[in-house]
Amino acid sequence: MKKNKYKILVLSDLNKATSTLLKSTISLAKIVDGSIDFLCVKKPSEIVEKENQLSAIRNINQEHFAMKKEIMNLITPISNEYNININHTLSYGNVKSEIGNYIKEHKPDIIVIGKRKSKMLNLIGDNITNFVFKKHSGVIMISANENALEPNKELALGLLNDMEDSFEFAKYLIEHTQKPIKSFKVIKQSNTLKETTNVNNKENVEYVFEDNDNAIENLSNYLSKNNINLLCINRDKKTNDKYSMKSDINNVINKLNVSMLLTTNQKIKF
Repeated sequence: MKKNKYKILVLSDLNKATSTLLKSTISLAKIVDGSIDFLCVKKPSEIVEKENQLSAIRNINQEHFAMKKEIMNLITPISNEYNININHTLSYGNVKSEIGNYIKEHKPDIIVIGKRKSKMLNLIGDNITNFVFKKHSGVIMISANENALEPNKELALGLLNDMEDSFEFAKYLIEHTQKPIKSFKVIKQSNTLKETTNVNNKENVEYVFEDNDNAIENLSNYLSKNNINLLCINRDKKTNDKYSMKSDINNVINKLNVSMLLTTNQKIKF
């Protein structure tokens, strides 16, 4: 039996964007040859209120059945349409603890989380994005609801700053990307024009911005103009003498309305 190269974990609270989140995950899974696990965590306090033990157990059982049915109703049509298996787990407990335990036990290579309009993924009041950053040293995809990835279609990939050391993973994406590939670089103050384009290489187009208070807004505008639906960022990359970004990674994630693949220098084992 063939073994998938990458294990992909999807975290969801079953919000309205879950279908889009799953489709983006399937798109990534087909490109990198990945298996998909879907995890939803519910707090027991959402089900059990001030009731006696028998009523509480009955409510938990009823809620569990209803949640399982909801998950299957979401997963099954998408799984069948794109001919890919999606394993699913529904658990109850502290959201961060359950996710942390799942990551520790199953060791996913890639974790996919959704991006809300005003803030990062916030499962039942907990800031899960930063928690996942701390617990998972591998690749993280933050899926936007607009201009999402579509299975079996080429990506419109953008690369932010120096990505040469991330190509062990990125090479699979590039094979399924519209050409030319768009590269976006934010540099420290120099004599360089704030926005320049290098079109000498037919395979790549490069946009260069000066790092200032408008850098993220300028970047966002050019991502939109180029219809980019996945921006690749090395989250391990430290500022060097050439490239710069005044904003931290959380600020970039919050302000850019595009799906992002946060890569890592860590080698992914096959």
